[in-house]
Amino acid sequence: MRFIRTDKARDELQPGRRSLSQRERALLLLAGGQHSLTDFGALFGGGRDEAAHVAQRLVEQGYLAADGAAPAHRAPTEPTEPTEPAAPAAPEATPVAADPFDGKRSLATTRMFLFDLCERMFVRRDPPLAGRFRTALREARDRDAMLATAEAMLAEIARAAGDERAASVRERIERLLPAEVLH
Repeated sequence: MRFIRTDKARDELQPGRRSLSQRERALLLLAGGQHSLTDFGALFGGGRDEAAHVAQRLVEQGYLAADGAAPAHRAPTEPTEPTEPAAPAAPEATPVAADPFDGKRSLATTRMFLFDLCERMFVRRDPPLAGRFRTALREARDRDAMLATAEAMLAEIARAAGDERAASVRERIERLLPAEVLH
């Protein structure tokens, strides 16, 4: 099944608006009728099933609409009586935190997150700034240099998207860093 963004989703994705988790927003960014649940599964540690639960919540909240299931190949059959479409099954699992992280804490994971963040937050808005951050991250040879670049990125995020967004990104960075790196 493929999903498309609604007007509510487009509003959510405007700069300065943050009511969803990073994963939910990432799923909204990918939704455009060209990606399936399998594609979304890469965003989630739980794979396709986790993506399905998040997508279902976003549909229920009005952020996404189903663009229809991919047609299945069927052998020709006799016509049948039309039936009402089945309602989507509600997730049976108890909802979990919107953006849990249970991966390995490491400087390498943090560094990759910062590169990704640079691409998502700065490339379209300010390409020269994105280039400077990418260069600084590539040249960061130790944790202090990497964390200094992270702080500069957080300051720019606060300026462009607000303190709340910067605080949520800072929280994510802290969940990625090894415990001995935290202050």
